[in-house]
Amino acid sequence: MNMKGFPTIFLFICFVLVITNCFMVEADTCKPSGKLRGKKPPLGKCNKGHDSDCCQEGKFYNTYTCSPPVSSHTTATLTLNGFGPKEDGGGPCECDNNYHKDSELIVALSTGWFNKKKRCMNYINIHGNGKTVKAKVVDECDSTVGCDDEHDYQPPCANNIVDASDAVWDALGVYGDKRGEMEIYWSDA
Repeated sequence: MNMKGFPTIFLFICFVLVITNCFMVEADTCKPSGKLRGKKPPLGKCNKGHDSDCCQEGKFYNTYTCSPPVSSHTTATLTLNGFGPKEDGGGPCECDNNYHKDSELIVALSTGWFNKKKRCMNYINIHGNGKTVKAKVVDECDSTVGCDDEHDYQPPCANNIVDASDAVWDALGVYGDKRGEMEIYWSDA
């Protein structure tokens, strides 16, 4: 048996195992905190802008009070949201009780990352599609409740969402039908 390449192969296998374990640990650190039963939205009450989902009567949705740990390379799903009046984001933003224009570089974070408003008006760096953009946190993508008037009859957010304005998607160079959901990573700026 040729042992010359053994140290390199051994180190590579160790590296793969460590990386795999890190992702599994991150995924296991935030489990659902409960379930919410969907209600049928009253006629015309669920805004389907930006391909938003509406609650389905009787369907159970996971709720979360936590999000995966934040690091310098926190993986997330980037989604598209409107922050103006009568858009799919629902009411005014949690951080300043105002609506915002789609041309602003702004985001809403899942409940755990929003951290009881501790990230309000702070910036995060979003990395996706080979580009980076700096965006301001103005709202919560609520992972604990949904399927009601206050949340536009949309299900609770998952625990790993960065809900972004059109301007963020523009800055990442993603246009048209390619918008909606994209795997990204982010960090505090």
